[in-house]
Amino acid sequence: MATKGSVVSGVVQPLKGTPPPRATDRPGPHAFWRFLPAAAAYSLLVSLLLATDTPAADIARYTFYAAWGVVLPGTLVFRALRRRPHSLVEDLAFGTVTGLALELVAWAVLVGSGAQSFALLWPLAVVVPFALVPRLRPHWRPRGYSSPSLGWSWSVSGTVMLTSVYFHQTFLSLYPVLPDKEDSRLFGDMPYMLSLAANAKQNVPLTLPQASGEPLHYHWFTFAHMAMTDMVGHLDLAVIESRLMVPALAALGMVITAVVAHRLVGRAWAGPLAALLVFGVTEFTAVYPNPVPTWTFGAPAVRLMSWSSLSQAYSLPLLVALMGVVGDALARGSRGGTATTGNDLAGRPPLLGRGVYPLVAIFALASTAAKASTLPVTVAGLALAGLALLITTRRVPWHVVGLGAILGGAQLFATAVIFNFESYGLKLVLFGNVRTYWADPEQLRSPAFQALVIVGTLVAFVLNHHLKFLGMIPLVSGRRFRLDPVQWFLLGASVAGPCAYLVVNGYNASYFTLAALNFGAVLSAWGFCETFERASLGTRGKAALAFGAIACSAVLTYGIYRGSDNWSAHVLRLAGDGKNTATSYSVLLPALALAAALALAALAGAVLWRLVSRVRPALRGRGPIVLLTAALAAGTPGLAHDVLQSRESLWSYSWVMPGSQVQAARWIRAHSEPSDVLSTNSHCWELEGPLAAGEVCDNVRSHWLGAYSERSVLIEGWAYAPRAMALSGGAAAYNGPFWDQELFRLNEDAVYRPTAAVLNRLHDEHNVRYVVAHRPSGAESPLLAELAKKVYDNGRTAVYELS
Repeated sequence: MATKGSVVSGVVQPLKGTPPPRATDRPGPHAFWRFLPAAAAYSLLVSLLLATDTPAADIARYTFYAAWGVVLPGTLVFRALRRRPHSLVEDLAFGTVTGLALELVAWAVLVGSGAQSFALLWPLAVVVPFALVPRLRPHWRPRGYSSPSLGWSWSVSGTVMLTSVYFHQTFLSLYPVLPDKEDSRLFGDMPYMLSLAANAKQNVPLTLPQASGEPLHYHWFTFAHMAMTDMVGHLDLAVIESRLMVPALAALGMVITAVVAHRLVGRAWAGPLAALLVFGVTEFTAVYPNPVPTWTFGAPAVRLMSWSSLSQAYSLPLLVALMGVVGDALARGSRGGTATTGNDLAGRPPLLGRGVYPLVAIFALASTAAKASTLPVTVAGLALAGLALLITTRRVPWHVVGLGAILGGAQLFATAVIFNFESYGLKLVLFGNVRTYWADPEQLRSPAFQALVIVGTLVAFVLNHHLKFLGMIPLVSGRRFRLDPVQWFLLGASVAGPCAYLVVNGYNASYFTLAALNFGAVLSAWGFCETFERASLGTRGKAALAFGAIACSAVLTYGIYRGSDNWSAHVLRLAGDGKNTATSYSVLLPALALAAALALAALAGAVLWRLVSRVRPALRGRGPIVLLTAALAAGTPGLAHDVLQSRESLWSYSWVMPGSQVQAARWIRAHSEPSDVLSTNSHCWELEGPLAAGEVCDNVRSHWLGAYSERSVLIEGWAYAPRAMALSGGAAAYNGPFWDQELFRLNEDAVYRPTAAVLNRLHDEHNVRYVVAHRPSGAESPLLAELAKKVYDNGRTAVYELS
């Protein structure tokens, strides 16, 4: 039987030009079994959406939009840029993220030229060339795919289903698509984000809907995506925001994380593990419930990847894809540009080739204004990789310089053009976000005790967010810091995020930490895989490890859920000041004490393991994987606690949104043009009754009118206006006076002191068509009905038309 190739020294060598064999180049399972995991995840999500009153027609339209407007054009472009195919799931994952980036360009062209009605046709700009140009046609049906194992596919599918169930339990089943009762509640920022998406349907760049014409120097790419979803899929923005967008983006985030981890680590099982670390290992805390006011170190990783921060949900797939292509470019540079190495023969995906640099540019530009915190973390990781290469090779790593130029150029573009150098109140203040926990204004503590409190605070910060990083410890220590460029890149970004939080003062600085968690999860999965491989567990050992991890998670989840109050009280009695009074660091003590107790238990277990292993040699060398698994399991209760807490009470900052106000705003949407401007006396959130005479509210976050009318408002709520946030001192919102008091008085006079001159100025100078009187904020003057035509009144809200 002839063998394809030549024989040298008794070893079969492949012929020149023949693709190297891969371990995965064997007949895979039947197509039905290959696609069943994806179908199961999709079916579960559809079932959950239908169970929460999502119209089936909207689910079908969204599916069409995703396939036609994102996946198809993006996948074709990605295939044209990467060198060799690896797997269909990789093409679709990277292709979908590429489609999100291409969508931004299409949005800018369509909205900028006033051609929104042609949005459905924009994918033809990609489809037609790929259908007509002979060199591009093969990308419709690439050959040479390898098939992942069914175990891998079901594992990734499982992480996707986990996100769907989580969001169903914490949001979908609790909040309506549109508030339809007077006591309906929504998370406070949802109307604001909805108003930005509506604004994106008409403006490039966006303006602030609550202050008509005010520039919005903000990371608003998320809302351009929502606008395109509306225009291509013909879907209501409220349905997109409250039902469809977040579960879909979370699913994409899990799949792209699994694909990127496989590509960078070179082990297929690093993929689902990294995805599980990203989503399943949350903040370490001994407190239940854990509402927003008790978040000790800023935003949480999972809850903010939801409706509370749509930009966080949207930016995650873009950031992970950027991580993947930058890591691929670093690997390509370290291998001298070759496409394959010995590791490729073991199943490592082939390098992307020269097309990786355009992909870096595409994902970097899309990430800049998807979330402002993501690109700086990526740049920091690349800088550390470049420094390591410079030191170890004593040569300038020009490929790193090139990558830095791409990322730096994208960051400069965003800073100058998108953000206009706005700081949003963030300032460089060393330990500004954590030093309240060691504050001792009266200097009652000894220097030694104060140093202990400072160290304890920093340890609590690391424990709170970074348990999922534990896998990187055996990786880094085992290699004695002799890391390859990809590992330095991941490590640098992992460290840069929390360091930024400790240096930059302000709540929003916590998003630097959240961006870094994605890099740390991949590096941690890398270390876990190597530790697991060294353990060489058999089938029974693997089953025991999995059962032990589930058991540890269940015990901690139940224990914290049932015993949190008693534990906290006990710890405060032991470690307090002896007078049962709160101290600056009291809130940190329960978690620190629980971590100390778990560390002592782990130490005792390690000693016992060592003793038993003398009798049972099979246990030798397997203690590290058991310890690492148990430590990572300590970060899993947060996910279950989120669900339990959501079932017991609505999330903090879920405020009243009366259905009658939504009805009034939707009436305006149906009876106005997108260019019409509204005027209103509603500036405050959650007013159950009229303000007392002369009383001023302390929460200028009224966004409902701009959100549900999809129109700009002359002055509504200005809490998030960039120029106002610059005065906030790093707070989450601004609650001071409006910056143009003359315009504010004109706006208020239209409701409370109307004259023909006032209403004419609003109409002629500011294009105001409707004056909306929000009676809980104050009853309108009877003169308004004489000077303008009342066109709508539901008792709570009245609408007057100016002519």
